[in-house]
Amino acid sequence: MPAITIKNIPDELYHQLKQVAKQHHRSINSEVIVCLKRALLPSQTPPAERLNDIRALRSQITANRVTAADIATAINDGRT
Repeated sequence: MPAITIKNIPDELYHQLKQVAKQHHRSINSEVIVCLKRALLPSQTPPAERLNDIRALRSQITANRVTAADIATAINDGRT
């Protein structure tokens, strides 16, 4: 398997990479591979599947509708 050496990584970038790797319980090397895969091999999710995922997320959100009466009450409450 090929190997890569990365030189002159800015300190801040290295520390962020190290922190993210720790959060994901990965080595820094494994985290770099995951980042490269995400950047260079984007997933090809079919549009229908992506739409289903969006609909599933949307169904988890409860609507908080504000009526004209709610606005009028808020305005009147603020004036007293």
